[in-house]
Amino acid sequence: REATMLPWLPRALLGLLLPTLLAPWGEAKHRGDPQPPNASRPALLRLSDHLLANYKKGVRPVRDWRTPTTVSIDVIVYAILSVDEKNQVLTTYIWYRQYWTDEFLQWDPEDFDNITKLSIPTDSIWVPDILINEFVDVGKSPNIPYVYVRHHGEVQNYKPLQVMTACTLDIYNFPFDIQNCSLTFTSWLHTIQDINISLWRLPEKVKFDRSVFMNQGEWELLGVLTQFQEFSIESSDSYAEMKFYVVIRRRPLFYAVSLLLPSIFLMVVDIVGFYLPPDSGERVSFKITLLLGYSVFLIIVSDTLPATAIGTPLIGVYFVVCMALLVISLAETILIVRLVHKQDLQQPVPAWLRHLVLERVTLLLCLGDQSTARRPAATSQAAKTDDCSDMGNHYSHLGGPRDLEKTPRGRGSPPPPPREASLAVRGLLQELTSIRHFLEKREGSREVARDWLRVGSVLDRLLFRIYLLAVLAYSITLVTLWSIWQYS
Repeated sequence: REATMLPWLPRALLGLLLPTLLAPWGEAKHRGDPQPPNASRPALLRLSDHLLANYKKGVRPVRDWRTPTTVSIDVIVYAILSVDEKNQVLTTYIWYRQYWTDEFLQWDPEDFDNITKLSIPTDSIWVPDILINEFVDVGKSPNIPYVYVRHHGEVQNYKPLQVMTACTLDIYNFPFDIQNCSLTFTSWLHTIQDINISLWRLPEKVKFDRSVFMNQGEWELLGVLTQFQEFSIESSDSYAEMKFYVVIRRRPLFYAVSLLLPSIFLMVVDIVGFYLPPDSGERVSFKITLLLGYSVFLIIVSDTLPATAIGTPLIGVYFVVCMALLVISLAETILIVRLVHKQDLQQPVPAWLRHLVLERVTLLLCLGDQSTARRPAATSQAAKTDDCSDMGNHYSHLGGPRDLEKTPRGRGSPPPPPREASLAVRGLLQELTSIRHFLEKREGSREVARDWLRVGSVLDRLLFRIYLLAVLAYSITLVTLWSIWQYS
C-alpha cells in the first residue's frame, strides 16, 4: 500500500506550489512590466561587462604562452619644441600610435547589436610596457584614459606625447647644422619571446610624412628614418627595438643676418682702412677703434652662440680668426707708421733693403721703378748749392782781401774795392756757406725720409695684398664648407 501511494506525492506537491510561483509573473504581465532585467540593458554596457567580467589585466593576453604579442607602433612628428645644445636635450611633440591583439577581448557583433568597436578604460586592460630609451624627463603630455577595442581583439592606443630625450647634438656646423636624434621604442621588461615590435606603416610613408608638422619655427623636419634591431644584454635574452631617427635642419637666415653680416661689414671696413695715407696718424686710431668695436660685437653675440663642453662651433672659430686678422692689421699699420715717421737722426735706407723693396717688390707688384722717383728736385737743389760752393771756393782761392790788393790791375780793370767792402763780402760768403751746409743737411734728411716713405709705401701695399688674399681665402673656405653642409 505504501508503494502505491509514493508516485502521487510529487504530483500533489507540484499542484500546490505551481499557482504560487506563477502568480507574480502573471501580475507583472498584467501591469505591462518589461522582460527580465538582462534583456533590457544597453548593448555597450552588456558588452563591457561581458569583456571585463573575468579579465585579468596583469596577465599577457594570449591563450598559448609561447605565442609572442606583436605590438605595431607608429610615430608622427608634430613639432620641434626646443633644442638644448648645452644639456644635449631634444624636446619634440609627437603623435604616438600602437596596436596589438588581445585574445581575451573578442566577441561576436551579432550578439551585441552589431557593435564592432568599443572604447574602454586603459587602466582596465593589459597594456605593453613600451618606453623610449632616451627619456630624460617626463613632458607635459595630456592623459588619454581610453583605448579602442575591435571585435576581433585589436586594441588601438593613440596618444600625443611631449618627448624630452637625450641626443648627441653636433654644433660644429652652426648655423648650418643638421641634427639626427633617435627615439628608441622597446619593452622595458619583456624579451622578444614575449613582446615583439613591428612598424605600423611602410618606412617610406613614415619617412616623408610631414602632414601635421608645424614648420614655422627655427627647425625644419627633413625626414624620419626607421630601423628595427634586436638588443641583447646577455647572451640568452634579447629585446626588440624600433628606432625612429628624427632628422632636422636649422634655418640659418636669422643667424646669417645677425651674426655673419655685421662681422663681414667690419672686415670690409678694415680693408678699406688701408687706403688711408700710411704717414698720417689717423690710420692707427681708426684701426684701434675698429678693433674695439669688434670686441663689443663679440660680447653681444656671445649669448647667441650655442655652447657645449665638448666642442666649439665653426662660427666661433671664424670670429676669433677675424679678431686675429684685425690685430694683425693693426700691427702692420704700426710698423708702417714707424717706418715712414720723419726723424732728423733717422739712418739712411740700407742698400739691401732699397734693392729688395724698391726694385724687386715694386717689380712684383707692378708699381714701376720707385728708386728714382722724386730725384729731380734734389738734383736742382744740389746744383744751386754747388754754384754757391764754387763762388766760395773761387774767393778762397784768391786769398782774401790782401790778395785782391796785390793782384795787378790791367788797363781796363776796375779799381779794387775798399777794405771794408771786402770784409763785408767775405762775411756774406761765409753766411752763404753755412746756409749751404744747412740746406744740404736738411735736404739729406728729407731725402732719407722720402726713401723711408717710399719703402713704407711699397711694404704697405705688399702687406695689404697679402692681408686681402688671406681674408678672401678664409672667407671662400668658410662659404664653401657651409654650402656643402647646408645642401648635403
